[in-house]
Amino acid sequence: MPRLAAAALLGVTAVWGSTFFLIKDLLDRVPAADFLVVRFSMAFVVMLLVAPRAIARISPLARRRSVVAGLVYGVAQILQTTGLGHTDASVSGFITGLYVVATPVIASTAFGLRVPRTVWLAVVLSTLGLGILSLRGLSIGFGESITLVCAILYAVHIVLLSRWSSAREAYAMAMIQMGVIALVSLVAATPHGLTLPDRAGDWLAISYMAIVAGAVAMLAQTWAQSQLDAARAALLMTMEPVFAAMFAIVLGGEAVGWRLVIGGALVLAAMVLAESCGRTETSVPLPVE
Repeated sequence: MPRLAAAALLGVTAVWGSTFFLIKDLLDRVPAADFLVVRFSMAFVVMLLVAPRAIARISPLARRRSVVAGLVYGVAQILQTTGLGHTDASVSGFITGLYVVATPVIASTAFGLRVPRTVWLAVVLSTLGLGILSLRGLSIGFGESITLVCAILYAVHIVLLSRWSSAREAYAMAMIQMGVIALVSLVAATPHGLTLPDRAGDWLAISYMAIVAGAVAMLAQTWAQSQLDAARAALLMTMEPVFAAMFAIVLGGEAVGWRLVIGGALVLAAMVLAESCGRTETSVPLPVE
């Protein structure tokens, strides 16, 4: 099951990577917060139509935990998109990817989980790879600062899912998170009014990002993290910029550069190293709530 979960999480990062060029084009016509409202509302409605009684079947504790996870992820999404408006996309990608460093730190600090040296070595390799892939100069300003907060929140979300999610409750938990993220995005979009797409192609792109990269991806991530520890999950998810670069080359016509080759190789090496050491967390009972 852990290997299947790792494969599922890699699939999720590949899907996320495929959305970069779609989002970049879409945001020229639709504000970021408005796009997030439409995307995650659509994902929630689709999941609700498929299994309307799923939320009622899980425990109140699981519902509360799903709301918390959704709030964390939703705020991170808003901070990331806001920060992207004040910094270069490459810098934003690198800083966001620093959740790979924050995740084992938060996991060990909050839950007392032992993180082996092999995982820390993988974290270092992955961070170097992200830097080579993304950075072409870095200065710290408003955009970079809130993006760093976003990275920490993504790490918190990864840790929470690894501690709270279960295979049996994965669908309902993913659905609740979709709904909460949509509400958080709506709060951010409300001051300037809600702008909807007016092109058929835009609605098609949003539908893909809502259903495949939203609902299905969140379901797969929630289930996968019921089988994987937080540090390994974060390392697997650093493949996202590698997949994004691959899609940009295949679909966007970008050239293969030395950054992709070397940076991608380091991220891939980190992923293989993390997987070779197997499950790394020490079993720690969850607190009674």
